[in-house]
Amino acid sequence: MPIYNAPVKDMQFLLHHVLKVTAADTPGYADLDEGFTAAVLEEAGKVASDVLAPLNAVGDREGCVLENGVVRTPKGFDAAFRAMKEGGWTALDCDPEYGGQGLPYLMGTAVGEIFVSANMAFNMYQGLTHGAYSAIHTHGTPEQKATYLPKMVSCDWTGTMNLTEPHCGTDLGLMRTKAEPQGDGSFKITGQKIFISAGEHDLAENIIHLVLAKAPGGGEGTKGISLFIVPKFLVNPDGTLGARNALSVGKIEEKMGIHGNATCVMNYDGATGWLLGDLHKGMRAMFTMMNEARLGVGLQGYAQAEAAYQNALAYAKDRLQGRDVTGAKNPTGPADPLIVHPDIRRNLMEQKSFVEGARALTFWAAHLIDRSVRQGDAEAEGLVSLMIPVIKGFQTDKGFDMAVQAQQVFGGHGYIEEWGMSQFARDARIAMIYEGANGVQALDLVGRKLAQDGGKHVMAFFELVKAECRAHDGDERMKGFTDALKVASKQLQQAGMFFMQNGMKNPNAALSGSYDFMHLMGHVCLGLMWTRMAKAAYQALDAGAADRDYLEAKIATGRFYMARQLPACGMHLARIETGADTVMALAAEAF
Repeated sequence: MPIYNAPVKDMQFLLHHVLKVTAADTPGYADLDEGFTAAVLEEAGKVASDVLAPLNAVGDREGCVLENGVVRTPKGFDAAFRAMKEGGWTALDCDPEYGGQGLPYLMGTAVGEIFVSANMAFNMYQGLTHGAYSAIHTHGTPEQKATYLPKMVSCDWTGTMNLTEPHCGTDLGLMRTKAEPQGDGSFKITGQKIFISAGEHDLAENIIHLVLAKAPGGGEGTKGISLFIVPKFLVNPDGTLGARNALSVGKIEEKMGIHGNATCVMNYDGATGWLLGDLHKGMRAMFTMMNEARLGVGLQGYAQAEAAYQNALAYAKDRLQGRDVTGAKNPTGPADPLIVHPDIRRNLMEQKSFVEGARALTFWAAHLIDRSVRQGDAEAEGLVSLMIPVIKGFQTDKGFDMAVQAQQVFGGHGYIEEWGMSQFARDARIAMIYEGANGVQALDLVGRKLAQDGGKHVMAFFELVKAECRAHDGDERMKGFTDALKVASKQLQQAGMFFMQNGMKNPNAALSGSYDFMHLMGHVCLGLMWTRMAKAAYQALDAGAADRDYLEAKIATGRFYMARQLPACGMHLARIETGADTVMALAAEAF
């Protein structure tokens, strides 16, 4: 069975040496001293290793079963879900007014990574609930908040998001689900939604569906869409559960991975729902949940890669195959361990440098969200909005690649189900698709986010990179980091200039390069993170830190990324600058 151990040391390094949380002026961060965060993360790690990880293969093997309209989750999921609720893990960063613990979103992100690495399918039940909670918390009326949030914080009730329909995915303007107003302020919701994760299950008393639908008078396209709260069971005025609502599960999808999570076809047959937010402004309310979900999916990308990497590393150290070309490293044994071979080292270093860089980027983004929410920092909000498609798209693409590379370390055993590596790759694959397929993330980045607020936020990002490089002028130890980052940043700016010069007269020239731009920016972001981590590691070494081996390994891993991964920026720029001609050369009928 695959192993998993929470990377607490690496998380602590990011929190206290890179982000320096206790010195930050973000409300709530002063309480995050090293002892407190270590206690939270270590306890989460125990839950992950002892409770969740052993159920990962069980969920993959058994899947979910639909019986008489009820979905049965895999063996052990119900007890594990109760343990999560009783431990307060579902309420970690929720509002204390509704039973939450009020910790910063950053801590929820760190704990979330641990649970996703241990059992991604299981964690989706509470993860989706958190997204629905956030939407109601932001856009709900006082009565709606009082009715739903306490039960959702505790996960006695769970939540979902219902967007996709059989005939429309990304293009929500084609939506057919209707909302007919009733005389009492409620609406009757009629339509079918597909790909609804955790749409039905046996882990909670009630399921609160957030459903996009079109109400009369909204007009065509997305401008006519509203968002509705549609509970599985209606809620009585005293908070008790009433009648079953007119909604049902058509079927459970058979999927490539995340078998332990029920992906449902949901049928709404005049179900009773209540408007969430403003009429015909449903996209605004939904995107409160969507942006959080996209950050969470970007986290899933590297969290699955982390779990796969841990197992690949253990196998590479244990499996004896061949001899080191420079001389035997295990002379008393029949062969040397795999890890002595340069190509295995390359493989493992690619995994390690990506996972640690992606973790740093995700934690930094979570910190920006805290600044935005807790301080009303508009610049932080704009910057994280720019980063969201990069985090979601780049990290899930690379996370899947790294899960496959981890599988490769096992050779033939990686292809055999009993070793568990197949599940990491299969589970990671969905992250590239849901919450907006990665091609859509690239279009969002290039088509919307670069020009948002007059390009203010992307220019702020470039200034951050320049300031980081300037801060190390004259420091020879940092030269390998800053020189590589300067080159990559200039290539990113050059790609942006190409879009500006060519995109208006030929939009395809920009859009055909959008995917490469997303990856180019992803590499620059991780280059920035590695520069910051190297600086923090050198500062700790200079201060006489005891764990010199860890810090020196951190610096060496960063040097690998800057030397071996960041040069991909040049390739992406070259592709972008070819424009649209080769991409659009064939007429549709010529394919």
